[in-house]
Amino acid sequence: MLRVVRLIRPFYGCASSCAWLLACHSALAADQAPRRVAAIVTEYRHNSHADIIVSRLLLTDTLDGKGRTFPLKLVSLYTDQKPPNDISRLLAASHRFPIARGISDALTLGTGKLAVDGVLLIAEHGNYPFSATGNHQYPKRRFWDETIAVFRKSGRVVPVFIDKHLADNWADAMHIYKTAHELKIPLMAGSSVPGAWRRPPVAVDRGAGLSEIVGITHGSTDAYGFHGLEAVQAVAEERRGGETGVRAVQCLAGERVWRALEEHLVDPELFRAALARAPGYEHGQTLDRSRVNDPRLLIVHHRDGLKVSLFELNGAVAAWTAAWRAGASGSIVATQFWTQEARPGEHFGLLLDGFTKMMQTGVPSWPVERTLLTSGALDAILLSHTHAGALIETPELRVDYQPTWRWRQPPPPPPGRPWSEQ
Repeated sequence: MLRVVRLIRPFYGCASSCAWLLACHSALAADQAPRRVAAIVTEYRHNSHADIIVSRLLLTDTLDGKGRTFPLKLVSLYTDQKPPNDISRLLAASHRFPIARGISDALTLGTGKLAVDGVLLIAEHGNYPFSATGNHQYPKRRFWDETIAVFRKSGRVVPVFIDKHLADNWADAMHIYKTAHELKIPLMAGSSVPGAWRRPPVAVDRGAGLSEIVGITHGSTDAYGFHGLEAVQAVAEERRGGETGVRAVQCLAGERVWRALEEHLVDPELFRAALARAPGYEHGQTLDRSRVNDPRLLIVHHRDGLKVSLFELNGAVAAWTAAWRAGASGSIVATQFWTQEARPGEHFGLLLDGFTKMMQTGVPSWPVERTLLTSGALDAILLSHTHAGALIETPELRVDYQPTWRWRQPPPPPPGRPWSEQ
C-alpha cells in the first residue's frame, strides 16, 4: 500500500529542496517496488500446485507471459523433493532466482536474518506417506517450524500463505494456528474453490438462517473432499451468528449412503437440487447408482444445529455443488462451484490475488479460522471412515469466528488450453 507523502514544505533553496524531492521519490519507489516472496514447496513440476501458483509470479497469471502481473517478486525457492520432471531449475536459470539449500537459506537469502516480505508455503504433491486414516502427510508442520525459527531469530515476521489445509491432522493444524496468533503473523490458508465462480452466481445473505446444506464433492476424500468442505464452509459461515464450531462428524460408505437418502436423514429435495447443478444432470437426469463404486457421505454437525451433508459419488459425478433453503419461504438455492479445469487454472490466480492483498495490507483476505475448522473436520471425517462410519465427537473443534470475507463473482477466466501445454 502506497504511503501518502505530503508535498508541502517551505522552500529553503535548490540543493535542499532537490534532496528532499529525491528522498520523496525514493520513498514512493520503495513502496511501489514488488514485495519479495520466498516459496517453500514440496516439489515443482508442470501443473503441480507449486507451478500453478508460484509460476504466476514469473509467467503472469495466464502462465504464458501474456497475462496480468502481480506486484510480487519471487526471490528464492526451496524444493523439498526433486522429481525427474522437476522444472524449478530451468525456471531459476531463466528468471534468475536462487534455489535455496534449505528453508532458512530461502528466507534469509544468505544474510543470516529474514530478508523477504512474504512466504508461500505450498506442501502439495510429492512422495510422502499416508496416515493410518488415509490423509497424505505433507511436511507442513516441519516447513512451518523452520520458517518460525527464522522469524524468531530475526525478531520480525512477514505474511504467510499455506496452500490448502493447515495440516493433515488437528494437532499440527492447531499448533500452526496458535503459533501464528502468538507471534501476530498475518496468516492465510485454504482451498482455491471458495473464491471461484458459481453457476449460478448465488450466495447466502449474511445473517440468514440456515439449518441444512447438502452438497456434492468428488475425487479422493483427503484431497478433493477438503475442497468440498471449504467451499461449503464459505457458504455456512455467512449464516446468522457466524461460525460457532463443529460438535461431531461422520463418514458413511456403501449402502448406508443410499439409505441416508431413502430414510430422509438427508433432505432429498436438497440432494436433487445439488445434483442438478452438476454437469450432466442439469435437466433432471437420474443418478445411476451402479456407476458409483465407493459412495461416501461426509456429515458435519455444527454446534448451532446446522447440518452439512457432502456426497462423494465418484464414477457418476465430478463436481462441487451445494444446495440450501433460503429465507422465510424456504425456497431452494443451489449452485456449482466452478473451477477452470484447463491451464492456466485461473481459480489459482484468484487465490494468489488474496495473498497479494494480504502482502499489501498486512491483513488476511479471508479468515484462517475457516481453514482451521475444515482441516480439523477432515481429520475427524477420515477417522470416522476407518471406524466403519462411527459418529466422532469433536469438542476440540469449537472454532468461533465471524466472516470477514464476502464472495463476489470473479471476472471471466482467460481462455483455457490443455494441461499438457506450457
